[in-house]
Parts: sequence; C-alpha cells; structure tokens
Amino acid sequence: MLARMRVLRAFLVTIIGATLAWGCSGPTASTAPTPVGAPLRMEIVSTRPHDPAAFTQGFEVVGRTLVEGTGLVGKTWVSATDLVTGQELRRVPLSGMFGEGITSTGNSLWQITWQNRTAIERDPVTLEERRRVAYVGEGWGLCMHEASGRLIMSNGSNTLQFRDPVTFDPVGTVNVVGFGNMPLNELECAEDGTVYANIWQRDTILRIDPNTGGVLSIIDASALRRQIPGKLSRDSVLNGIAQIPGTDRFLLTGKNWPTTFEVRFVG
Repeated sequence: MLARMRVLRAFLVTIIGATLAWGCSGPTASTAPTPVGAPLRMEIVSTRPHDPAAFTQGFEVVGRTLVEGTGLVGKTWVSATDLVTGQELRRVPLSGMFGEGITSTGNSLWQITWQNRTAIERDPVTLEERRRVAYVGEGWGLCMHEASGRLIMSNGSNTLQFRDPVTFDPVGTVNVVGFGNMPLNELECAEDGTVYANIWQRDTILRIDPNTGGVLSIIDASALRRQIPGKLSRDSVLNGIAQIPGTDRFLLTGKNWPTTFEVRFVG
C-alpha cells in the first residue's frame, strides 16, 4: 500500500508540474494578443498627392491646414499645406534630430523626437521654435486630447502617456489592453474623445478609449497599400492619421507614400 501511495504521489507531482510549466510558457498577452473591439470597415472616399520624400511621423489637420512632421536625421522638417489646394505654405527644418509626432494645442504646436528626448514647442502659424523641453524615454506619436485637456504621447510600447499641454510635464499613463504588447506609433485624438493609433509595421489601426486603455475597434488598412502604384520599401509603413475637423473623415498616409487617402471608418 505504501509503495502504491508513493507512486500515486509522484504521478500527481508530475501532472501538476507539467500543468504549471505549460501555464508559464503558454500563450500570454504579449505573444498571442486577443482583440477585444469590433472591427470597422475602411471606406476610401478620395485620394490626393503626398510628398514621397516625406518620412511621415506626425500628421494633423488644423483648420484648413495640414501640418506634417517628418523623421530621419537630416531629413526632418515640419510643413504646413493648404488642405484644399495642396499648396505647401511653409516648411521649417529640424537639424540634428529625428523628428516624430506633432500636434496642435491651439496656442502652440508641439513636436517630439525619437531618441533625442526633446519636445519642441513651435509657433502654430510660422512653425518657428519657441522653446525645447526635455523628457525621459523615446517619443513616437503625439496628439491633443481636447476632452481631457491633456496631450497623449506614445513611446513605442502599448503605454499611452498623458502630458500637460503647457509644460509638457507627465501627468499619468494608461496601458492599452486586449491587443498584446504592440508598439503604438502615430496617434490621432478624434473629436469623439477616442484615440486612433497605428501599430508600427502593421496595416492595423486601433480605436482606443484613453480613459481605460480598452480597444474599442480594429481597422484593417491593408487596402491602402494595394492602391499605391509601384513597390514600397520595407520602411514605407503606414504612419499618418488626421481627422478632418467637423467631419467623419480621416486622412491616412505612410512614410514616403506618394498618396494620401481620405477615408471613412464604418461599422
């Protein structure tokens, strides 16, 4: 009897150990993301030209002006283009830094940088520099969240950072849940209070509740790439989201894309 009990005990230890090992090495949120939002369908309304030399990092419509920030050291600039005519109104270079997201607070235009740990406040009309503010970590996407009165910034992870729109000081964070540890890149704070974020190196856009970090909707934007003539490079990824104020339409583009798409997201 004692021998049988020892065999049974060994058997149970083996089974429990195997179960725990599978639980530790099996699918997790970072390796097997589970979408929690309903998909939205992307409807292309029209197209317009986009500068193929622009390594797009930030994209935002302010009034009737499209403001764009680009990346790559030596090729970083901020430009303002008439939304109706497509005529470039102004362009200001940024030397020695890799530019990233850009957004307007009304009184200022903020531009962040990738690994330079520097945010640049600009005049919203002339685009000229006013001052620079240091921050910790990397800068990726940036948008002004009117509902909360805060800036929202991405840093290449699934965390959204909240910042003061005047001082640029950090005032909180929220983790985007339900889609794994995906690197969120370009951001757009929509008029309905949600945040649109594209996942780096994927033709996927998430619609996020910034209060909870929940993914409300998932958008497949792969159809855009198929509409572009010729072959895009590996680095020419989707990376530009800008809502046209007062409408349900958005402008989407990518790094070095020759085309900007005006789209609607419908359920």
